[in-house]
Amino acid sequence: MSTVVVVGAGPRASGLLERMGANAPELLAGPVEVHLVDPFPPGAGRVWRHEQSPLLRMNSMAEDVTAFTDESVRCAGPVRPGPSLAQWAADVPAVGLDPAVRAELAALEPTSFPSRRVQSAYLKWFHERAVAGLPPGSSVHVHATKAVRLTGSSRQRQRVWLADRTEPLVADVVVLALGHLDAEPVPEHRWLAAYAEEHGLTYLPPGYTADVDLSAVRPGEDVVVRGMGLAFIDLVVLLGEGRGGAFVPVPGAGVGERLAYVPSGREPRLHVGSRRGVPYHSKTGYRLVGAPPEPPRFFVAPALTAVPGGIDFRAHAWPLMAKEVAYGYYRELFTGHPDRVRTGWDEFSARFAELDWYSEDMRALERAAVPREADRIDFERLDRPIDGRVFGTPEAFQAFLAEYVAADVARRSSAEHSADLGAFLALLGVYGQLAVVAASGRLTGEDGWWHGFFSYFASGPPPDRLEELLALARAGVVSFLGADVRVAAVDGLFVAGSASVPGHEVRARGLIEARLPTHALERTADPLLRSLAAAGDVTGVDGLVRVDASDSRLVDAAGVPHARRFAVGPYTTNKAYAAFARPRTDNPAFRQNDQVARAVLNFLAAGAVDESVA
Repeated sequence: MSTVVVVGAGPRASGLLERMGANAPELLAGPVEVHLVDPFPPGAGRVWRHEQSPLLRMNSMAEDVTAFTDESVRCAGPVRPGPSLAQWAADVPAVGLDPAVRAELAALEPTSFPSRRVQSAYLKWFHERAVAGLPPGSSVHVHATKAVRLTGSSRQRQRVWLADRTEPLVADVVVLALGHLDAEPVPEHRWLAAYAEEHGLTYLPPGYTADVDLSAVRPGEDVVVRGMGLAFIDLVVLLGEGRGGAFVPVPGAGVGERLAYVPSGREPRLHVGSRRGVPYHSKTGYRLVGAPPEPPRFFVAPALTAVPGGIDFRAHAWPLMAKEVAYGYYRELFTGHPDRVRTGWDEFSARFAELDWYSEDMRALERAAVPREADRIDFERLDRPIDGRVFGTPEAFQAFLAEYVAADVARRSSAEHSADLGAFLALLGVYGQLAVVAASGRLTGEDGWWHGFFSYFASGPPPDRLEELLALARAGVVSFLGADVRVAAVDGLFVAGSASVPGHEVRARGLIEARLPTHALERTADPLLRSLAAAGDVTGVDGLVRVDASDSRLVDAAGVPHARRFAVGPYTTNKAYAAFARPRTDNPAFRQNDQVARAVLNFLAAGAVDESVA
């Protein structure tokens, strides 16, 4: 029987098993033995495990989450459709579920933003279905520990050494599905931690909020927070409602004032800022009004094949990406809200297709066809919405930001602005195409800005989370610092300020980095990657683990792919972030899972000889 070890047992590993089962009838005659190595539960993994606060929620609606391939996924293997989270919740049997999860499922609507514990139950069910779909006679063994070492040449069966046993697992093939990884702190974070220890302060470096010990954050204490993304939203949930505070509705109030926060007295005072100085945009809470979206037509791999040498992100890729997203935005505006434009969609789109996104002719076309400036899309304004704005007092900035956030919630809650959803869906298509371009190995100059912009625009919190944030601000639990926030260590304290409010500084006894750690191979905290790097069995490209562009085989320091080792996930050069997806979006991770599964099965079917046995 062929043996496969998968290091990591989260949703990405489950997706790989599902693809192995789907492709096995074509490629592999016999059963397979699978070993899953992960200290966290299979299916859900670290991020989606049940054992976390029930207050933490997804930032996707239930109808927008699926773990299954569908007709949109361009892969060589067979498509095996299955229920979305919303469809599964409507039919799931109640047996064996936590009572609180069962109650939430009973009340769940397709447009609900479920708790992460609901998603955990869905992913566990998907995992069990994927295991059941492996070839008859197959077996799956779970090892709740870490893999620490991997040995064996391409001609040898692989030895996978685990933290809690002396004998290794022996496998024909090993797949690393490690997910999002921790990293050793950078020098700045080490220095800040030492400063905090010396002066009796609180410092929390970047980390996964659900895993961070927040007990060191003392009630009533002033704490500076750097970061206003999803990690920040989780942080305020755990330090507010998680400490006994409560939100109560305010009857008759408008958007942004519909909730009041009743403190428990155990909250700190959080002073928050970031590079942009504003929270991530709210997720949309509506559906398209106009024509259905189209597949990408401008930012596609063939459009970049004529570029000689490397494909520079800013010069070659981004203008086409921006045009693609704008096309999705205007398609919805023109077909869903024709009263707000001066021409028909066919006329506008034909001229739009002829023009470069950053040309003056494109700007003239927009002005002529879309009379209201607020109805035109401007990526630079979206990316840095308060650049150049200066406020005379902290109070003036608080009032401005409250108005800004309330306007964002209103915009993302009203189908009048459904063009934003058109842009969002186009962003998903661009995201998938970028994975194809990056896999070519020719893309240069992508420094992480794109992923940050995508997350900020398209992957923000549910609308009610921002309403809660405004309630926390009115209650004095949260205050806003501004853009390009700066933090210094002065006189035994942390001192923070921003150019948005010149002369205003906050002195605090705590500093929290509200963002995920930036993983890089040279700083990885994962023991297996560390040992592979030390042996020259993996190599880094801009901090990412290099894998073969065609099938995700691990590439060693000499540039040679290892026949028996594969790696998938955001830490690799074939990075594909989401292990599940919005239905009918041709998710890159699904395509990659199918590609890797077929490569694994083809290798096993070939019956490669292990020369070490002779």
